[in-house]
Amino acid sequence: MNVIGFCGFSGSGKTTLVEQLIAHLKLHGQRVSVVKHAHHAFDIDHEGKDSWRHRHAGAFEVVIASDRRLAKIREFETRADPTVHELIAELGGCDWVLVEGFKRAALPKIEIWRATTNQPAQYPQDRHIVAICTDSVLLLPEPTVLPVLDLNDAEAVTNFLLASGQRFAYVKPS
Repeated sequence: MNVIGFCGFSGSGKTTLVEQLIAHLKLHGQRVSVVKHAHHAFDIDHEGKDSWRHRHAGAFEVVIASDRRLAKIREFETRADPTVHELIAELGGCDWVLVEGFKRAALPKIEIWRATTNQPAQYPQDRHIVAICTDSVLLLPEPTVLPVLDLNDAEAVTNFLLASGQRFAYVKPS
């Protein structure tokens, strides 16, 4: 399986690009999974549903399945922030894992950078960034030898990923 992260500040377009890449990679016959870091309290379950009732009764994990999908909800007894590697280990077999939001993770990443966000670029300090995706090439804050991709051309980003071969092959850290 290949793993590539997408990092950038809020409003830079990470989710939109990842959404487009999923569709493009699927057109190329690839099975794609996503690991997304949520910065805020979130809940995918709703009061009154059986699974919600089971969780609130004290279940550690609730697995919900049908003939179309499966969901697993795990309650941490104490606050925990799983690592990206722990979350990747939870996934079934796939060709690509697109990781969104783990900007400090030690894995290859593409930085999404827009001048309009008025945020600093991360590529000058982060050795794990392998490319920059932007709509503001002429405004990049520092020169770079990294590939610079058009944020508005998901097919070109897809081609970059597919052409990179084993560069993004995942090796779980020891």
